[in-house]
Amino acid sequence: MSRSKRWSRLAPLATLAIVFAACSGSASPSASSAASTAASQAAGASQPAASTAASQAAFTGEAYPATAVDCANRPKYTSGANSASYTGIFKQITAVDRLTVKFDLCTADVAFLSKIAFASNNIQDSDWLNAHAKDKSIVHDQINGTAAYMVKEWVPGDHVTLAANPNYWGTKAKAQEVVIKWSKEATQRLQDLQAGTLDGIDNVAPDDFKTVEGDPNLQIIPREALNNLYLGFNVNSAPWNNEKVRQALAMGLDRKRIADNFYPPGSEAADYFTPCAIPLACGGDKWYDTNAATAKQMLTDAGFDFSKEYDFHYRTKVRSYLPSPTQVATDIQSQLKDNLGVNIKLVVEKDDTYLNDEATGKFPMFLLGWGADYPDVTDFLDVHFGNGANSGFGKKFDDITKALAAGASEPDQTKRAQDYTDANNLVRTHVPMIPLVHGASATAWKKDVQGAHSSPIGSEYFYVMTPGDRQQLVWSQGSEPSGLYCGDESDGDALRICSQVFDSLYNYKVGGLDPEPALATSCDPSTDLTSWTCKLRDGVQFQKGGTLDANDVVDSMAAQWDVKNPNHVGNLGANWYFPTLFGGCLNPNFDKDGAQTCAVGAS
Repeated sequence: MSRSKRWSRLAPLATLAIVFAACSGSASPSASSAASTAASQAAGASQPAASTAASQAAFTGEAYPATAVDCANRPKYTSGANSASYTGIFKQITAVDRLTVKFDLCTADVAFLSKIAFASNNIQDSDWLNAHAKDKSIVHDQINGTAAYMVKEWVPGDHVTLAANPNYWGTKAKAQEVVIKWSKEATQRLQDLQAGTLDGIDNVAPDDFKTVEGDPNLQIIPREALNNLYLGFNVNSAPWNNEKVRQALAMGLDRKRIADNFYPPGSEAADYFTPCAIPLACGGDKWYDTNAATAKQMLTDAGFDFSKEYDFHYRTKVRSYLPSPTQVATDIQSQLKDNLGVNIKLVVEKDDTYLNDEATGKFPMFLLGWGADYPDVTDFLDVHFGNGANSGFGKKFDDITKALAAGASEPDQTKRAQDYTDANNLVRTHVPMIPLVHGASATAWKKDVQGAHSSPIGSEYFYVMTPGDRQQLVWSQGSEPSGLYCGDESDGDALRICSQVFDSLYNYKVGGLDPEPALATSCDPSTDLTSWTCKLRDGVQFQKGGTLDANDVVDSMAAQWDVKNPNHVGNLGANWYFPTLFGGCLNPNFDKDGAQTCAVGAS
């Protein structure tokens, strides 16, 4: 049975299952997780009651902000000619006691548990954050997590070495070291794997699937196509500010040709922005059929200038949603010329600045993609088109944001499905982007690597893997991480490493997307899903000092939530996941088009 069919069958129940699991104080942890939980509880029980009581008595819990957001009269922010109200769903975060933190929300959030498990929401030690955030050393040099591995060394341009954390609260890492290397070329990664210098590689090239399958010394592990490649427009920029022009280009591209020619088996042309294996993803009308003649007439009727050449921006970094960047970009260029008479110029951008530039709306027309972070439609539609979306597509469409806000807070699945059906139809009408392909991908490993797996979100956990009789696991991915303060990272290669070093309140199950308790032993919602109370695991030690408490959670989240927080710094500054997950920031700045942004120092 394919994973796609399994997801589809479970789709109607997935979101309710997540909420039910949270209400029961568990999210179906694995046996090893349950064992580690029991061990942790046993360790906590062995502490003298008086000591525990004294620790609780000495603890002073924080609330952020000190006065909760008035959700009925949201804060208003003004900068020059720009003015807007707070768009986020967070109301207040409170350390109720040393091991209890409460999240109060302005609206219900049925996907809260899956969002809080994402790697960007990892928890930092408060003292460490205060000491190392301001000078940005927390991004590269001062890494202090709680997970199975700790950073031993980072040699820029060559590798990152992780060492097993001897004080890890959970199941200890099987390999004592993990060396993470990188190469942009998929073929080079495979050659190194075949030569025996690597134990595993990411994103096998489409033409190399059969090579790996035919090698008795290797194993290939497919990923389901829970992603989307799209052609994006900044709808504020001419000529892409004309909706009829965008619709014409959507009708003029043959998406199936791209999927068939440049992607591995299991990939498919996109009929919706969100992969249909995600619950509630594919209501409403399918995307436009290819009709070049009608599309060209639409451009003519819209007064499109066929004599000009238009820039098309892309990067050459390989991703599961884009295994052959230059070939795909060139094919789009050819199709637009041949089908519509539209001339585009390919502009190659730098890998390390591309996401930041896209997020701030720098590119009028560009190629990008997205991979699932958790199994809910909010992770695709709300992230890209909701109130908290970045400025890559330019202005937001009020009818889309309204439908998405309703869907994100609606616990009734029938009503929620209608909200997302409405949103899909509106996205199809407004065409801020053209969904192209849901791309299958795979990791490859030496045959003797036990516990090898592919994560649907590209977040493989190395601590469960045994590399034959070797103490060191060597992995190669597409790029070097730009930083490891993952509250301010948006690239999967950085987020994967963060998942080895840091924990969130919940983590995702190994090889899957189900959230399960991590630094929290449970997170329980109120009946209306507008507050979540999380109980923390007692005795968790940070790798370089510090013991986990509820204030660490408050401070870690506040640093992302509030632009004016002194710890709201990082590597990129504009690609914070927080607003895309939770709707918006406190004290936002405004970008050049007047949209709210969590970036520090935005114009």
